[in-house]
Amino acid sequence: MHDPFEESLRDMLNSSSASRDDDAVLGRVLKTANRQVGAGDLFGLLGRCTQALMIAVNNGSAHVSPVSRRKTIAGTAFSGAKDKAD
Repeated sequence: MHDPFEESLRDMLNSSSASRDDDAVLGRVLKTANRQVGAGDLFGLLGRCTQALMIAVNNGSAHVSPVSRRKTIAGTAFSGAKDKAD
């Protein structure tokens, strides 16, 4: 499988230069790798937090019911009419 990240790191490590310092090249490669891996981990964490939040909202939405403080006039009139018929 072709991995562009690995290929770019390999190119940075194998780049030939007249005044090449192996420690500096390795440090630059490791810094780039650490930055890219850290960004991937951060996005993965945000994705999992979003997923957990959506699951919590989905599970909690069944427990929320609309509440109305108004009494329906039609409901009381209907039940009263039923009592009068008996």
